[in-house]
Amino acid sequence: MGFSDFLGNERIATALQRMLARHRVPHAMLFAGPRGVGKYTLALRFAQAANCERLQDDSCGECGACRQIGRLAQPKPLIDQGLAERGESPDAATVERVPLILQAHPDVWTLVPDPVRLRNPVARPVLRMGQLRAVQRAAFFRPVARRRVFILDGAETMRDDLVGVFLKILEEPPETATLILLGPNPNLLRDTIRSRCLQFAFAPLPDAKVEEFLRARLNGKTTDCKLAAQLAEGCPGLALEVDAEESIRLRRSVLGIIERAVEGKSYARLFAETSELARSEQQPFEKTLELFYSLMTDLLELSCGRTNSVLRNPALRHELAALSSKVNLDWVAQGVAGLDQLHSRLRRNINRSLGLDSLVVTLASPPAGRADSTNQG
Repeated sequence: MGFSDFLGNERIATALQRMLARHRVPHAMLFAGPRGVGKYTLALRFAQAANCERLQDDSCGECGACRQIGRLAQPKPLIDQGLAERGESPDAATVERVPLILQAHPDVWTLVPDPVRLRNPVARPVLRMGQLRAVQRAAFFRPVARRRVFILDGAETMRDDLVGVFLKILEEPPETATLILLGPNPNLLRDTIRSRCLQFAFAPLPDAKVEEFLRARLNGKTTDCKLAAQLAEGCPGLALEVDAEESIRLRRSVLGIIERAVEGKSYARLFAETSELARSEQQPFEKTLELFYSLMTDLLELSCGRTNSVLRNPALRHELAALSSKVNLDWVAQGVAGLDQLHSRLRRNINRSLGLDSLVVTLASPPAGRADSTNQG
């Protein structure tokens, strides 16, 4: 499969193909956008096209290089293999000495945040020194095919003290290597890294396109595909993984916390619920925060009087409409600011339960300078 088969964000796919056709390939690119929107898939398509044995500006999907690189499309088996080979209880030195690197072709590497252990992964995997050092060395090797490509998924997890190591690669880039950084938001990366990358912003797809994609891939019922597409919020990769029933349950749980905070219910009960939510292992904590953002976005739409808006949580329209009558735009802005603060503190390993408790207090407080929380209409 080539660039023309990529779903959504066609302009980015076309731009990458033109770079290869004109032999003007940047040494570093940043793909930014929500998880599941296709950043990793397109990065692999680029790696295949850059090393295809038959084509110069696209991938045939059939030659040896394309098939080898295509194995990286399913990274989990390679991650499990790498962690198993390193052992279940590696010490810190071993983790750095034996970096987690996914490789199916000599010229293409994928780096992912290292969970350290297979059966008992760390709470928040990050890109590590050993991984970046390995890239720093390998980037200057002569490619076996045409171009070395290094895909760094979860680039935002790179610790600040490792930025210097990575900058050495960006400041003295080899002519035959390209680094592709993947992350949800370019602002989560240091300015010194972001400014040295050609940036591409991936936009979510229309629900109709995601629904069509699901019907073709899963041959599922139309209603099931429609609900999954809505819950995935324009991200085909997430739509393939979504458990509609569980997703709605989690969204109702988060909305319940927001409702009880607005109504001034007992802090003891609220803190118990936030503690349970923070301890949940059913999804990453960052995904829980995304649910808060999603619900706050819908409340913003409804608080502005846009009753015909396409909501991110259509199954909760009735509950959201009722809650929107009890809040105003200042309250939404204050809540989003609290979410932003909590999200930024995750990099410093803030206690998640306490962080959610602080957010609940913010949601339960009237906006600064106002004593009420009535709808502004």
